[in-house]
Amino acid sequence: MTKETSALEKARASYAPKLPGILKKGIRNIAVKNGKVAKPPADAAKIKEIFPLTFGSAILKLAKGAGPENLRAINLGVVLSGGQAPGGHNVITGIFDGIKDVHPDSRLYGFKGGPKGIFTEKYIELTADFVNPYRNTGGFDMIGSGRDKIEKPEQLEACKNVCQKLALDALVIIGGDDSNTNAAVLAEYFVKENVRTCVIGVPKTIDGDLKNEVIETSFGYDTASKVYSELIGNICRDSKSAKKYWHFIKLMGRSASHITLECALQTHPNIVIIGEEVKAKNMTLQQIVESIAEVVKKRSEEGKNFGVCLVPEGLIEFIPEVRILISELNKILADHAAYFNTIRTFTDQQEFINQKLSKDSSYVFSSLPAHIQQELLAVRDSHGNLQVSRIETEKLLIEQVSEMLAEWKVEGKFKGKFSPLAHFFGYEGRCAPPSNFDADYTYALGRTAVVLAAFGKTGCIVAVQNLSAPAAKWKAGGVPLTSLMNIEERKGKPTPVIKKALVQLDGAPFKAFAAQREQWTLNDDYVYPGPIQYFGKADVSDVPTKTIVLERAK
Repeated sequence: MTKETSALEKARASYAPKLPGILKKGIRNIAVKNGKVAKPPADAAKIKEIFPLTFGSAILKLAKGAGPENLRAINLGVVLSGGQAPGGHNVITGIFDGIKDVHPDSRLYGFKGGPKGIFTEKYIELTADFVNPYRNTGGFDMIGSGRDKIEKPEQLEACKNVCQKLALDALVIIGGDDSNTNAAVLAEYFVKENVRTCVIGVPKTIDGDLKNEVIETSFGYDTASKVYSELIGNICRDSKSAKKYWHFIKLMGRSASHITLECALQTHPNIVIIGEEVKAKNMTLQQIVESIAEVVKKRSEEGKNFGVCLVPEGLIEFIPEVRILISELNKILADHAAYFNTIRTFTDQQEFINQKLSKDSSYVFSSLPAHIQQELLAVRDSHGNLQVSRIETEKLLIEQVSEMLAEWKVEGKFKGKFSPLAHFFGYEGRCAPPSNFDADYTYALGRTAVVLAAFGKTGCIVAVQNLSAPAAKWKAGGVPLTSLMNIEERKGKPTPVIKKALVQLDGAPFKAFAAQREQWTLNDDYVYPGPIQYFGKADVSDVPTKTIVLERAK
């Protein structure tokens, strides 16, 4: 029985991703040149101590020149790590086509189910017949993904053994900051153990927080923010049409507000909360609630008992008193995990936690609604982080704004209506068919990874630049993973991790937003982006995010 496919799937199957000019030349006409030595902006001595063999490498640039000497068939392994992001399959198809450009007998192995697939030796050889149906599709279902870390000695040794068994010239790890930190650990270990397998990372996360001056964006961010912006635009139109609901929309982004900011620039909602601004202004939860309530009040005085408010997923961790509370909870739950797991009732959990918290944090914890307390005590992820997507911050704000407005109504300060609705846009964007930008970008990332592997470069992450220009003008290369790191506390211990890129309040995207938001508050200045366009004029179908355009404007 033939599997049914949609009209769009059929049309996208034949899409040929656009390549940077340098990658059109073929491996025999590409050289890899060293740029300046790259070092982390902070904690350099400690990072060097942990990664002595791969620290201090140079930034890499692909340029016209002679290809690798003694070209032969090469073997590569690839693994998808962490949450899904649109374009992951195109990274793999780019790798597949790239190794065949090196030599038709080259082979590609996909490790199944994420990093665990490496050290448990679960892999499949990726052939043309297997790979081709996945071209330009969303999702990670080609080989699956996972969040396991490679950190124990026996896991590292098992990875070494499987890479040697398959005679891998390189292992490509497609993931976010934690996954690429894992890549750095594995690269260091392989150099130490004289394993010939290079380890190369690819920047993936829809959150957009894996970037710097060299890595301009992570893949998936473009598609996800456009999917969410379509939905937000639809809600803005409905809000203006029905004129009776306030929509509180929580958006993906556990550690940074890039998606919220990009969606705001695309849709112009009435209220936008940026977590980094909350932190910079040291705003309390009460102050955030009051600022929202004031906008609701002002709009009601204009006869507008409706509106749209965007909330970043990770807002709760940007609020100073809550951030301190979460830090204390993380340590308590790590230090007393075995005992805490034996406590059966929520009342007993509350009592135990309040005994361990500082006085101020105990007060904050007790002041929160019971369902938020339960969410704060939920099981941590594999990295010891609170799973903030499970915290219904949008509902917390709705509850507290409703209470404040009810008080104001009794006092005669508020005479309008407040009928709130809560939304969370998260999984809707993670596996969408990649936009043309992400389809092109991810394919270029895959092809670039192969070039770096062919030249024996290890401990680096692929970087494709000049992304605000047409794809033909993009530039390709790589940057040392150790240069992206800093030391952070994980599970109560100082740990080397790739530093997350937060929204910069002095950056062009935030400044553009700040210059317009007052106008958006009372005016219904909504913009309706509509669905992602895959065909037609380049200024509609190939346009990058507003964030990229603003950040890279000359």
